[in-house]
Amino acid sequence: MKPSFEIELLYEAIDFLENLDSKTREKIYYNLKKSQFVSDIELFKKINDSIWEFRTLYNSKAYRLFAFWDKVDGKDTLVIATHGILKKTQKTPSKEIKKAEDIRKQYLENKNK
Repeated sequence: MKPSFEIELLYEAIDFLENLDSKTREKIYYNLKKSQFVSDIELFKKINDSIWEFRTLYNSKAYRLFAFWDKVDGKDTLVIATHGILKKTQKTPSKEIKKAEDIRKQYLENKNK
């Protein structure tokens, strides 16, 4: 079975994952892979027009990796994960969404050069 999209992790997302314990990291990688094959808002949810989040609940903690879509051959087939957080409240911090939007803008500007 072919995945619905590919995932690319930017440096900050990799750094976030590398600083987690191995069991938590494995669970997040498992959910990233699973989200490529099943459409489930518990795993991959749209936050606003341009930003999405990969969601993992593990050991009663909510982990989030922020992401956006990029087009390959005119289709939304690549998801770029910008950075991650351990979510401490119900509401997603707006500064984290803004950070993801800024990284997206910079990524797209550099891509088109």
